[in-house]
Amino acid sequence: MSEIRPLHSEEAAGRRGEAGGMERGATTTVAMDFGRITVHAGLSLYLFGMPGQDRFRFLWGELCAGALAAIVLAEARRVEDCLTAVDHFERARVPFVVAVNLFPRAPDRTECDVARALGLERGTRVVLCDARDRTSGKEVLIRTVEYAGRVHTARLLASLG
Repeated sequence: MSEIRPLHSEEAAGRRGEAGGMERGATTTVAMDFGRITVHAGLSLYLFGMPGQDRFRFLWGELCAGALAAIVLAEARRVEDCLTAVDHFERARVPFVVAVNLFPRAPDRTECDVARALGLERGTRVVLCDARDRTSGKEVLIRTVEYAGRVHTARLLASLG
């Protein structure tokens, strides 16, 4: 989705079980990813792929400073694995959307099922997507920016009394 060549931080994974006994795929994250999308002159979205593993948690606070919004990408089979990220964004008061990555043979999930499983605050958006599909990813970004705009506008109006 990035207009610049995105910085990817995936490397070949080590042996099975190296990361605290968890199974891993063919690649593993070694840093954060970065990309950019220009909406119009003077307005660009900077996209940071924050790793969800505990060893990268120190980055989360830094990347939240000044963030318009966040997307928590959850795997349909293990949505509960993103509870730490959900808690972080709720405490940081950063508007976020939970994007549930659906794929062939993924369990059937609805937005309401995911919101209940994660105990999301009322109004927090859940979007079903296929992270491998550019059109689906674009839809997640659009919904996230729209949601963040509503949250920030509501906060501004509330602060004005």
